[in-house]
Formats: sequence, structure tokens, C-alpha cells
Amino acid sequence: MKQTAVFDEITQVSIIVDDIFASIRKYNDLYGIGPWIVLHFTPENTGSMVVRGKTEEFEMYLGLCESLNIQLELIQPVSRNTTYFEYLDAHGPGIHHFCLSSKEGYASVLEKLKERGHAERLLGALDSGGMEFTYVDLTDDLGFIAELVNPPADFISPPPVWQYPEDETER
Repeated sequence: MKQTAVFDEITQVSIIVDDIFASIRKYNDLYGIGPWIVLHFTPENTGSMVVRGKTEEFEMYLGLCESLNIQLELIQPVSRNTTYFEYLDAHGPGIHHFCLSSKEGYASVLEKLKERGHAERLLGALDSGGMEFTYVDLTDDLGFIAELVNPPADFISPPPVWQYPEDETER
């Protein structure tokens, strides 16, 4: 019996790094992957961050680049109380999750995955634009963590704190 596809597209590959500014320079300067913007997330511009059922405040840097027919995301955790830091501590820098989309929509896919017994690792929202996101642990079945996002039609990203190579100031 052929199963209907749960996901339609991989929209983003997310990689945990220990120094986002050095990593971005390496991606751009050595491999031509860029340009990049860096966002700084803090308790002041994020809301409802829930890690394994517990509300947490944390800080991280996030770099974004549209390249290789996909969005690349680099995440440098600053706070230790995140799934990002757990990953970095256990594995070192590397691929953390894939962001997947579905025509079924965020809520429908999330419910389907919950019914299959998959645990939510992180729930969150961005105060700057009302985007909701959830990481679901599909490691046992598929070998990776999936991120599902629910951006509103009028989503506004927070302003970047750094752009590279446009802003070559030392970081």
C-alpha cells in the first residue's frame, strides 16, 4: 500500500556551529556560499520557547543564506539550556535538523506526527512576526529532527545584526 507523503519539500538545512561569524566567513570566503545575514534571538524578541515541556528563556545567533537551491541556517547557541547546545556538546558542529513543509499545513502534520508518538523537542514563536515553529524528533524512524514552521502571511523577520560579506567589520 502506497502511503501519502507527509512532507512535500525540504526548505532548509540547519547546522549547529560554535562560532557563527567564523563559520560564515568560511562558507563564504572558501566555498562561495553566501551572502549571509545574522539574526540575534534573545528572550526580548522570542516568545513561548518550550524545551521538552518546560518554558525556557535563551539566546542564540542564527545565520541565513539562500544558496544551493535551499535555505541554509547556521545556529550558534549562546545559552546552555537549549537543544542546540545539547547537540553541540554531544556531537560538535554539524547538521541539526531539516525544515520540512507540507501542503496539509502545520497543524495537520504536527497532529499526525504526535499520533505516531513522535516527541516535540522545542516549541517556539518569534515575537517580531508571529511565526510559530516546532521541532519533532523523527530520529528513530528517519534519523533526523524535523522542523515545522507556521509563518503568518504578513511575517516580518527581525532585523539582521550583521551581514556578510557586505559588513566586513570584525566580529
